[in-house]
Amino acid sequence: MANIAKLFTVRAQTLVQAAARQPQVAARFSSTSTGNWEFIKTEVAGEKKNVAVITLNRPKALNALCNGLMKELSTALKGYGKDSKIAAIVLTGSEKAFAAGADIKEMAPNTYSQCIQGNFLNDWTEVARTQKPIIAAVNGYALGGGCELAMMCDIIYAGEKAKFGQPEIALGTIPGAGGTQRLTRVVGKSKAMEMCLTGNMINAQEAEKVGLVSKVVPADQLLGEAIKLGEKIGTHSNLIVQLCKESVNTAYETTLQEGLKFERRTFHATFSTADRKEGMQAFVEKRPANFISE
Repeated sequence: MANIAKLFTVRAQTLVQAAARQPQVAARFSSTSTGNWEFIKTEVAGEKKNVAVITLNRPKALNALCNGLMKELSTALKGYGKDSKIAAIVLTGSEKAFAAGADIKEMAPNTYSQCIQGNFLNDWTEVARTQKPIIAAVNGYALGGGCELAMMCDIIYAGEKAKFGQPEIALGTIPGAGGTQRLTRVVGKSKAMEMCLTGNMINAQEAEKVGLVSKVVPADQLLGEAIKLGEKIGTHSNLIVQLCKESVNTAYETTLQEGLKFERRTFHATFSTADRKEGMQAFVEKRPANFISE
């Protein structure tokens, strides 16, 4: 047990040190602002211009997730991840489709050996690896890879007409980017089995009911609400937000007792930060905190 506690202590201290170094990478990620993309659009939103918005942009293909799109998304996320001015990221699509799935025409010729040797879908993992909070703003269809992409994000807001599903079974395959894994952890075995084995879709209201979605809003208000959420997150210490995100994610990867140890050690580690001291001092003095992400 002592070794486990030591492991979590070291991991928590490493997270603090890594996150504390991030403000030193202060150069603005210029390429995300140029709009020089083929399959996505990017902009910075919010009153403080601290919320990055990435829009999937293949309207004729209902934002089908081709290799080019996922590589551009990965590049944009890495850039925003290094930008000290960005507090949160919103990932969205069109009102008709967040993403209707992977690009089947592109995928169909693949062979088993090609998938293995080319590490197929590897470029998709950057979404789950990004340290900063990512909010999925889902309108329309989020099917197959689109549903999996939304689940890689930290929070899902849905438009009232959004639909979620894992229809891969009808194509003679199974979900390959987390559909059988993340969905089960979120909605439970029975509902995940039903969705994955039938390919049936669920609407936004049911998705909220089973815990897949945290909020349902009118479609025309969705992006604004997601940006507001990003702005709210941005009022806190970016450093502590990243540590908190890591702690919540750890709950999915460990036992309860191991997760509790990790949480406590990360909590202890925050006492080495300037932002923890500032936050508590500001509370005592009844004034807004001035966080510096250190």
